[in-house]
Amino acid sequence: MKSTLSIVIPAFNEEKRLGDSLRNILDFINKESLNAELIVVDDGSGDKTAEVGREACEEFPGIKTKVIRYEENRGKGFAVKTGLMAASGAIALFSDADLSTPIEELPKLVEPIELDEFDVTFGSRALDRNLIGIHQPWRREQSGKVFNLLVRLQTGLPFWDTQCGFKAFRMQKFRPLLDVMKIDRFGFDVEFLFVANYHKLRLKEIPVRWNHCEGTTISVFRDSRRMFTEVLQIRRNAKQGKYKIAL
Repeated sequence: MKSTLSIVIPAFNEEKRLGDSLRNILDFINKESLNAELIVVDDGSGDKTAEVGREACEEFPGIKTKVIRYEENRGKGFAVKTGLMAASGAIALFSDADLSTPIEELPKLVEPIELDEFDVTFGSRALDRNLIGIHQPWRREQSGKVFNLLVRLQTGLPFWDTQCGFKAFRMQKFRPLLDVMKIDRFGFDVEFLFVANYHKLRLKEIPVRWNHCEGTTISVFRDSRRMFTEVLQIRRNAKQGKYKIAL
């Protein structure tokens, strides 16, 4: 890997597991001799998430790190956008704080962008379910399948898993699109892919290893309804021309 890389970790009330996750990422950067920075975005946590993040980063003084915190919880999408806007790398990747997709899967997403084959790459649990180690509870897994079917029907996107928290971007092309993104919470993944596709970026869904981690703050019923509403909002936004960029 030769490109400069930014790794963005959105975090909300993650003080218990964030430290170990960041150490794993920073150790990976060292072992692979990556030209990379790590950006942690504390999305208005009520615990010591930011403090834990800073302490873990200080253990690796040779790597450029940044911990961004704001007081009000704005949603995972807002946190990811904040991290991407602060990124200095030619390629940026965001990963869930629990590392449900191991950081060792990073080359699968970054190398196709480096080779100029794609502009946006994203992990998928649906393309090869043999790569799933620990499955989600049955109800949540079925809800995810229904949601992704709705996404395909409502947006026309041909992908089978839009919600895996492991995505990479060629920032020269993707950064301008952040200005027109409207969704701050869980529907942001769909909006990222929809807007990138709308602007003719090259997208690739890539099977990755994945394990369900306990401790998620997502509610199957509350957040599924919210995500359905946000998918419909994305479609309305497109019809109203809100994703166009002024030249």
